[in-house]
Amino acid sequence: MENFTKTIDFSRYSSIHIGPTQEVLVINEIGDYSQHQIIGRANNLLISSKPHNFAVLGDAFDYIKQENDKLYVGCATSSGKLLTYTKKHDIAHLEFLAKLPGNLGGLVKMNAGLKSFEVFNYIHSIKTKEGYIKKEDIEYSYRHTKIESIVYEVVFNIEKGFSKQRLDEFIKMRDNQPHTPSAGSCFKNPQGDFAGRLIEAVGLKGFEKGDMSFSNQHANFLVNNGKGTFEEALFLIQLAQQRVKEQFDIELETEITIF
Repeated sequence: MENFTKTIDFSRYSSIHIGPTQEVLVINEIGDYSQHQIIGRANNLLISSKPHNFAVLGDAFDYIKQENDKLYVGCATSSGKLLTYTKKHDIAHLEFLAKLPGNLGGLVKMNAGLKSFEVFNYIHSIKTKEGYIKKEDIEYSYRHTKIESIVYEVVFNIEKGFSKQRLDEFIKMRDNQPHTPSAGSCFKNPQGDFAGRLIEAVGLKGFEKGDMSFSNQHANFLVNNGKGTFEEALFLIQLAQQRVKEQFDIELETEITIF
C-alpha cells in the first residue's frame, strides 16, 4: 500500500471538536517522516489554526496477529478493536482499554491508561523504523514516554484470563467522565494529588470562557459546549495553571498535546 494525502476537518475529527481543515499525510510504508507529526485519532490534541505537517498511519498498520505468547498490533488499530480481540481470545490485562479512545500508536506514545493500569505494564516491545526496541530500553513513566520516532507496531506479552468483572469496573469508572466533546484529562495528576481536586479547589470547576469550560462533572476535563475555540481553551488551561501555582505552588502539566 502506498502513502497518500487526505483532507481532515479537525473541528469534526478531533475529540474536542476544535481545529482547522487541512491536508494530512496517510502513511502506509515504514520510512523517515521526521518532518511530520503523527496524530492518530486526535483524541488528546488541542490544535490551533496555523498550518501543521500532520500525518496518520493508514490501513497497512491496522492489524492484530497472535504468535505463541506474543500479540503483534499495528499502531493504526483502535483500542476498541484490540479490546474486542482480547475478549474473544481470552487474553488478560487489557480490560482497561474499555472506553479509552484512540489508536494504539497514540496510547503507546503517551503511556495511556486508567489510574495504575497503563499500556507499558503489559508490552514487550515496540517497532519503529529502526526495528524492534524492547521495553527495558525505552524511557517511560506515568503518561509519558521518550519515544522520538513513529511507532508502527506494539508487541504485548500474552497471558490468558480475560476478566469480565474488571472490564465492568473500568466501564463504570469511565462512565463517571463527561460525554461532552473533550480531549480527555486536561492535566496530569501531580504526584500524590489529583488535578481535578486542585482545579476545583481554586474555583474553576464549571468555570466557562465562551463555549469552553472545565466540566461540572469532572473538573479535569476541559469540554467544548458548542463552538469553543482554541483561544478559549488555551485561556482556561493557562488560568488553571496560574491559580494552582499561586495557591498550591504546584506546576500543572498538560496531559493533552497542544499544537
